[in-house]
Amino acid sequence: MKSWKSFLAVVILTVWTTADALAQCAMCRGSVESTMSNGRNQVAVGLNTGILYLLATPYLLVGVIAYLWYRSSRKEYDKRLEISSRVRRALSQM
Repeated sequence: MKSWKSFLAVVILTVWTTADALAQCAMCRGSVESTMSNGRNQVAVGLNTGILYLLATPYLLVGVIAYLWYRSSRKEYDKRLEISSRVRRALSQM
């Protein structure tokens, strides 16, 4: 119980003391604002595409690893089930 309270206190302290951050760095923001004021939005579209790419990549990696782990686990489970059925058949024939 004490470790749970200390963990919660650390999380609250960390969230409370962090500085507000903007989603873009100053150079990216300046580049997007200057191209948007000129009427071109290709840089903004490219920046948004890059952000979405960076967002999706970790989720895809975790999904692939989870699928491979599930598939491996399922194969092991099927092997164990097959061995136990063989043992039961062998014991029933005795």
